[in-house]
Amino acid sequence: MSAEPAVVPAVTVPDRPAVACWIAGQGRAGTAAERLSVIDPATGRVVQTVTAAGPADVDAAVAAASAAFGGWSRATPAERSAALHRLAGVLAERAEDLALVESRQTGKPIRLARGFDVPGTIDNTAFFAGAARVLDGRSSGEYSPDHTSTIRREPVGVVGSIAPWNYPLQMAAWKVLPALAAGNTIVLKPSELTPLTALMLAEAARDAGIPDGVVNVVTGTGPVAGQALVGHRDVRMVSFTGSTAAGRAVMRTATDGVKRVHLELGGKAPFVVFDDADLDAAVQGAVAGALINTGQDCTAATRAIVHADLFDAFVAGVADVMATVRLGDPFDEATDQGPLISAAHRDRVAGMVERARAAGARVVRGGRAPGGDLAAGAWYEPTLLTGVTTGSEVWRDEVFGPVLVAVPFTTDDEALRLANDTPYGLAASVWTRDVYRSQRAVRAIEAGCVWVNDHIPILSEMPHGGVKASGFGKDMSLYSLEEYTVVKHVMADLTGVARKEWHRTVFRG
Repeated sequence: MSAEPAVVPAVTVPDRPAVACWIAGQGRAGTAAERLSVIDPATGRVVQTVTAAGPADVDAAVAAASAAFGGWSRATPAERSAALHRLAGVLAERAEDLALVESRQTGKPIRLARGFDVPGTIDNTAFFAGAARVLDGRSSGEYSPDHTSTIRREPVGVVGSIAPWNYPLQMAAWKVLPALAAGNTIVLKPSELTPLTALMLAEAARDAGIPDGVVNVVTGTGPVAGQALVGHRDVRMVSFTGSTAAGRAVMRTATDGVKRVHLELGGKAPFVVFDDADLDAAVQGAVAGALINTGQDCTAATRAIVHADLFDAFVAGVADVMATVRLGDPFDEATDQGPLISAAHRDRVAGMVERARAAGARVVRGGRAPGGDLAAGAWYEPTLLTGVTTGSEVWRDEVFGPVLVAVPFTTDDEALRLANDTPYGLAASVWTRDVYRSQRAVRAIEAGCVWVNDHIPILSEMPHGGVKASGFGKDMSLYSLEEYTVVKHVMADLTGVARKEWHRTVFRG
């Protein structure tokens, strides 16, 4: 594994205004006492410092969203669609700036930002521009002889959304786009670690002609701004992406207000390799699936469950491929893996690996933070562990780093039991040439998404979301659009008579 001699940006990253909030079409500082610094995790240097948003800013943002709701919700589907199409165009024009800022604030390789995060966001925007015009309901009809019933789908109202730091732009878009397409207005709280591209998204919405107040952003901490947003009396729905522990806290607060809740939480994805799998494809897929975004992905391959006949060859192959992964300057197109989001998170990942090692796990590859010129950043080597027990922390808990654990199995039933041996259920993959075996496996595995002979690809047209402790509700696709609507039944009398037949059950007169 190689590393650049120094981590020095090779490009000029556009400066962003030092604002924490976007409210009613304008950027502004927060009003809380706390100062927040965006840190480049590749170097440990401060990118920008802002005054955090507090409850007063949340109040202002919700008021702006409430004021804008009437006009936006009454806009025709065609009008909302046209606005989102314009937004897709603005984002496409600013794609390079978005990629550079995303890479700077997260440390992710520019190749990932340019090839996945930004184009995926633009594609999502284009998809929901079309989806805004296809809010279907059941056909009208006479389900009672004397009435016509009609189904309306209407927007929920003001949506309070909280997005994570691992895919700041794309996760913000996953929150904003279906809500807007359905006619809602939104207040988004991005992670205080990575707010810059969410603010750029809000600015792009204004420049695309989306009315002021429809998209608002407040950057503050979870206990202050997040709590104020989730608990706000005028927020009708809460959408949260983040850890399961934080999701439970969000749900408790939202429950007090009887708010609709949408949760996309943690994952511990199994990667099941049967004895008839294409070994090379499985090895390549495991490394890519485990290391994408430095493993900071809730759908990342984390538990390789490999048939005993292939286990040694699989472990050797993964170790060899991991050894070729290049750490270095995130702005260098040749860099494969960036740093973790922060030094604190790197230390958390390292601690989990060290505890596994102390408990008897074998560190086949990696298992350390590199030194030298990379020491100033939050770097950690691609890591492969074997010899872990299924009761261990590293097997059961979300590591959220470039760490893959591999265990062997001997029967299909054992493999599927191990795959489901987790409180999570977000994603999984199975690797086999047998179509019947693959279909049995995808039926048995408890997850919101199961890939066959691949791991990670997502599509705007297809839903993303989990089961069990991974949450509920869908992002992307028309299923996501439905999350942001309420169903109203309208029942109209056809007879015109004053005394209805059913009145006899109430009075005889």
